[in-house]
Parts: sequence; structure tokens; C-alpha cells
Amino acid sequence: MVFLKKHSILLLVITLITSQNLLAQNNDLISAFSKSYEYETEGEYQSAITELKNVYDEKSYEINMRLGWLSYNAGLFSQSIIYYRTAINLMPYSEEAKFGLTYPASAAGKWDIVLNTYKKILENSPNNTTANYQIGLIYYGKQKYSEAYKHFKIVVDLYPFDYDGLLMFAWTNFQLGKYREAKVLFNKVLLLSPNDASALEGLGLIK
Repeated sequence: MVFLKKHSILLLVITLITSQNLLAQNNDLISAFSKSYEYETEGEYQSAITELKNVYDEKSYEINMRLGWLSYNAGLFSQSIIYYRTAINLMPYSEEAKFGLTYPASAAGKWDIVLNTYKKILENSPNNTTANYQIGLIYYGKQKYSEAYKHFKIVVDLYPFDYDGLLMFAWTNFQLGKYREAKVLFNKVLLLSPNDASALEGLGLIK
């Protein structure tokens, strides 16, 4: 009985110490995040990064996400990509981490990474309009109009009166020689933006 009592007391002491350590670590983490926001507001991204590096844990999704964003804003695109990829590995279904990755990858001109990342998003969310629209833009820029068409169509089907989707779908139809459809779409754009230069240009070319 004496042994059991001593054992129980020892476990209690260990539990209390562990809880205090975890509480201290959590307070340090909250403080680091708080200071990083203050530095970010002042545009001091490197200082904000340093604050979080002082408490860095490679297994923390939140820290890697925050460092990915701060590194991107600091112009450290390669580092930002690493942090976002670490976050994705920790939370494979995270769309916010994947969208985050597209920022530094785009800024660094790594379009294969950007395209593949958007495609990964569509694997779980095939109707995600942001991913579909961005993929459509990439294919349109590559003059792969048939591929662009598929993605812009999804956007317009889900948001039939959205300016960006309608305009790009109109131009994609035009590039594919679908002039009747393009004309209808350009005129819908004019309902949203009556003097829209791009829509008027498209209609002028159809005439």
C-alpha cells in the first residue's frame, strides 16, 4: 500500500510538471504568433519570421502555414514553398495550404507546381471554382483552349452571372471559333460592366 501511494504521488507530480511545461510552451507559441502579427503589420517580415523560428516545430501545421505566408511576403519564395509543402504533408487534405503554395510558386514562375497544385485541389473538390478558374487561365495562356474551356464551363455553370468567369469563357469560345456562344457571353458581361473594354473588343471582332 505504501508503495502504491508513493507511486501515485510520483505520477501526480509528473503530470503536474508536464502540464506546466505544456502550458508554458503554449504561452510561448501564442506570444510568438502575436509578435509576428505585429511585425507583419509594420512590414517587418524578417522579424516576424524570426519570432516563429524561435519556437519552430516541424510537426506544427500552424507554424509552417504562418512561415509560408511570411516568407512569401518577404520575397523568400523557395523557403515559402518548403513551408507550405511541409504543411501539406502534415494535413494532406488542406486546401488552404495548397492555395498558399500557389502564391510563392507563381511568384517564382514555377507554373508546373502551380498547375499540379490546383489539380490536387480538384481531386478532392472537383467543383472548386477558384481552382478551376486558375487552371483555365493557365491553359488559356498556353493557348490550350479546349482544356481551358472545360474549366471555365464549370465556373460559369456554378456562377452564371460572375464577371471573371463569363469574360474568360467568352474569350475561350471565341478562340475555339464558337462565335455565336461567344457573342451571347460577351453581351452578358456587358450586363455586369456596360462599358467593358474587353467585352466590346470581343464583340467588335465577331462583327
